[in-house]
Amino acid sequence: MAGLQITWTVEENWEGKLLREFLKEGKKLSKRALADIKFAGGSIFVNGEFATVRKQLRLNDEVMIVFPRETRSDSILPEKIRLNILYEDNHFLVVNKPSGMPTIPSRDHLRGTLANGVLYYYDQYGIPSTFHAVNRLDKDTSGIVVIAKHRFAHDLMAKEQKTGSIHREYIAIVDGQLMSEKGTINAPIGRTSDSIIEREVRSDGQVAITHYTVLSKSEEETVVRVKLETGRTHQIRVHFAYLGHPLIGDDLYGGKRNKMMRQALHSYYCSFIHPFTLEQITMEAPVPSDMQKWMP
Repeated sequence: MAGLQITWTVEENWEGKLLREFLKEGKKLSKRALADIKFAGGSIFVNGEFATVRKQLRLNDEVMIVFPRETRSDSILPEKIRLNILYEDNHFLVVNKPSGMPTIPSRDHLRGTLANGVLYYYDQYGIPSTFHAVNRLDKDTSGIVVIAKHRFAHDLMAKEQKTGSIHREYIAIVDGQLMSEKGTINAPIGRTSDSIIEREVRSDGQVAITHYTVLSKSEEETVVRVKLETGRTHQIRVHFAYLGHPLIGDDLYGGKRNKMMRQALHSYYCSFIHPFTLEQITMEAPVPSDMQKWMP
């Protein structure tokens, strides 16, 4: 499989500029990406002819980048797994991940992960890529996962994440009744001293900010819509446990499993500006059946 190809047409504001400036400043190619193209089997063409980054550009020149073929990890083997695809183009694949499916393989889950299924899907359609998750969800959290089809797309989305330009919202069901209809939980999160998995609110942790709005409540549970300002590991789960209202089913953080056998958390909404087309991309994933009976 050949590497990914991307083509741009030079606009008036780049006429007379060097190709290096066009790629780094105009198209946001990182220094590493340019080095990969130069030294790892990629190519740059202007109007169909091989070019170096020192070439001076003219209006309406056609610039084509051929990225080197990506190398896959031996730890992720393609596996036929049904994917619930919400959106796809040449740069991104967005799926609705079911609960119970890890995003990537681990020592305890070598197969059956989203990454395994995506690589199989890529092979069926001749997509020359490895697995680039823009965001990850815990194994038992369901919902939207954005996957970049190549490193360049992943790099651009990482920059969007740092600037807060990717908007994600969740539905969670917590134990008990929250007193406020809206609120913000601002409490730093760090790893517990005796676990490599569990997190907790601690003074020396990383800044973590969670916003929530109550959608409905009963005597025993509250359904909330959650928006993250930061993206710490287990942030929603830790923050609501910190309030004394752990997610139902989340036995790691004090939730009981008498009503659900997994934490009641679903990533239902995602919106971002497409870094190549500059369009607003918005997706929603329906709340899964095991959470439906609590929904308003």
